[in-house]
Amino acid sequence: MKRTLVKFRNSRFRQFLKRHEKYAPIIFFIGGFIFDSLTLGRIDRLYDLIVLSSHMTLLSIMLYIYNLADDNKWENTFLERYQIYFPLAIQFFFGGLSSAFVIYFSRSVSLSKTAIFFILLVILLLTNELLKKRISNKYLQFGIYSFISFTFFSFMVPVFYKEVSKEVFIISGLISLILTVILITIIYKSSPSTRAEINLKKVMSLVFGIYFTLNLFYFFKLIPPVPLALNEGIVAHNIKIENGNYYITYEADDWFIFWRDHKLEYIHDNGSKVYIFSSLFAPTDLKESVFHRWKWFDPETNSWNTVEDIGFKIFGGRDDGFRGYTFKQNVKEGLWKVEVITDEELVIGVIDFEIITDSNLKPKRLITRKY
Repeated sequence: MKRTLVKFRNSRFRQFLKRHEKYAPIIFFIGGFIFDSLTLGRIDRLYDLIVLSSHMTLLSIMLYIYNLADDNKWENTFLERYQIYFPLAIQFFFGGLSSAFVIYFSRSVSLSKTAIFFILLVILLLTNELLKKRISNKYLQFGIYSFISFTFFSFMVPVFYKEVSKEVFIISGLISLILTVILITIIYKSSPSTRAEINLKKVMSLVFGIYFTLNLFYFFKLIPPVPLALNEGIVAHNIKIENGNYYITYEADDWFIFWRDHKLEYIHDNGSKVYIFSSLFAPTDLKESVFHRWKWFDPETNSWNTVEDIGFKIFGGRDDGFRGYTFKQNVKEGLWKVEVITDEELVIGVIDFEIITDSNLKPKRLITRKY
C-alpha cells in the first residue's frame, strides 16, 4: 500500500496536477460541459438517461465520501490516495448536470418569462468554477445539490411517467426532497466533523426553502414544462402537407440573422391566411394537449389581448419533433405573438412577429422548407 502511494505521489499526472492546481477546477468544469454538449441528444434516449442518472448517482456518492474524508474514514483504504480528486469530481458532476439542463432548456426557440429559471441554471453553470475555494462549505454543497436534484427529477419523472402535469411535477419535487434529506441525514450522522461544522436545522431550512421556492416558480409559470421543448417556431405564408411531409413557405431573414430562419416582419395581403408552424420535442409515448394562443398587442391599452386558443394533440417520439400548425385569416396590423402552451397554460415557447399591411410591399425572400 505504501509503495503504491509513493508511486502515485511521484507520478507525472500528480505532479502536473500540483503544478496547475489553480486551473484544475475550471478544467473539470469545462470538461463536464464539453462532454455533455458533444454527447447528449434526447432526454428520453437510453444513453442520455444513463449518463444523467450516472452523474446524479456518482455526485451523491462523492458528496458522502468527501464529507467523511475529514474524519479519516478512508485512512489506509484505496480511497485515501484519491482524496485530492474528491472536490474535482464533485465539481465535474455539478458542471455536467447543470450544463445538461442548460442544453435541454436552450433548445426551445423562446423561453419567454421562463428565461428566469434558465438564467438561474446558466448562473449556476458559470459560478461552478467559484466552488474551488468554497467546496468545503457544506451549506453551499447541500444547497446546490438540492437545486440540481430537483431539476434532475423534474426532467426524469415525466419521461418515465409519460405525462407532463402539475401532479407529476409535485411527485418529482417530493422524490427529490426525500432523497436529499436522506443523504444529508446519513452524512450528518456518519460524520462528526460535519456535525461540528453545520446546524442540521439550518441545512434543512435551506433545502426546504429551495424546494418551496422552485414550487412557487412552477405555479407562477416561471419554469417551463420540461421535458417538452419548442424545436421550431415559424410564422409562414403557406403550409402544405404531402406524403407525411410539411412544406413551409416563409420569408427568410437576412443572412446575418443566424439565430432564426423566418423574418419577424410579416408582409400580409388582406384576406390571406397567416400560419404558425411549431415543432415540439416530446419524449417517446408522451401524449399531451398543446395550444397556440394567438395574442395581439393593443397600442391604446398598452396590453396583450388574447385573440384565440387553437389546440391539437402531440405524440412524442419523433426525433425532429411533433409537427403542427394553426392559422388565422382576419388579422389586424401590429405586433403579434403566439404562445405555445400546455393544457395547464405552461409556456413551452413563444413565436413573435409583426404584421404589416401595405399593398406596396411584397415578401422578398420567400423560401419553402420541408419538415
